[in-house]
Amino acid sequence: MKRHWGFFSVLPLLLAACGAAQEQTPTALEPAKDTKATFCGMTLAEHPGPKGQIHVAGETVAWFSSVKDAFSYMKNEGATRRILAFYVNDMDRADWQHPQPGTWIAAKGAYFLLDSSKTSGMDVSEIIPFGNREAAQKWRESYGGRVLTYGEVLREAM
Repeated sequence: MKRHWGFFSVLPLLLAACGAAQEQTPTALEPAKDTKATFCGMTLAEHPGPKGQIHVAGETVAWFSSVKDAFSYMKNEGATRRILAFYVNDMDRADWQHPQPGTWIAAKGAYFLLDSSKTSGMDVSEIIPFGNREAAQKWRESYGGRVLTYGEVLREAM
């Protein structure tokens, strides 16, 4: 009697592929006009400056009216959750008052200006993201501060 192992030999590969498909990085979303920030409960549109969005496995997207708030979340709640993606506005391409659609970049590959004179909607120094180091350095020349990578910001955040 001849056995056919074809299906059973590929079953683990199929199951692994299903798991991998679920682990794909979600794409950045655009907030609606009434999207509320996770921490303050105000709409994102009420605050100038860069925003953040964090995609958590099994949960809805967490929105942040400031990148500083998003890093605070990552340092605290994010440490106990499975984070699928973290996006911020690239302020080299975005308007400070109302960052426009299509300016989202992955936080992990971004450069950040810290301790500058540029303030967020809560009138505190903001963590300002950029898609490249040169843009961050250019803003540093105008507003002061320090340029750091994602990992450096996480290590010293809040």
